Amino acid sequence: MKTLVIGLGNPILGDDGVGWRVAEEVKKNPACQNVSVDCLSLGGISLMEHLIGYERAILIDALALEEPVGSILVLKLSDLPNYSAFHTTSTHDTSLQNAIELGRSMGAPLPDDITVVGIATNRVYDFSEELSPPIAEAVPLAVKFVLGVLDRNFQFY
Repeated sequence: MKTLVIGLGNPILGDDGVGWRVAEEVKKNPACQNVSVDCLSLGGISLMEHLIGYERAILIDALALEEPVGSILVLKLSDLPNYSAFHTTSTHDTSLQNAIELGRSMGAPLPDDITVVGIATNRVYDFSEELSPPIAEAVPLAVKFVLGVLDRNFQFY
């Protein structure tokens, strides 16, 4: 199954770079040699275009959640609200869910299986290349979750 793992965020905005850090660690794992791994700082239509041609995608990102900082949630994209604010959209773009719907309506071969691994944080606008301690501590567990999703050993509740 053609699979893509994408770390999302901005590596110079503190904890917003956690998606990149997790993706970089996943890429080092020998079990991922047949998996495409990338790091991107985009959303909406641009992100949807990167998903074209894949059967499965795993997106890793910092999320503003009402969970303790460093908590990790693993959800199907279809289970997430269709956000229209924050980093996911702008006046020139749309949410990923809307972009995927648009792409499919135009015949783009997009994955039906899209999983989001989200790390709870509230520090995404500080200029820094360092993760805060609770986010840095969450990276190894987030990597395990991504590997579990790749192996299909992760149980969704």
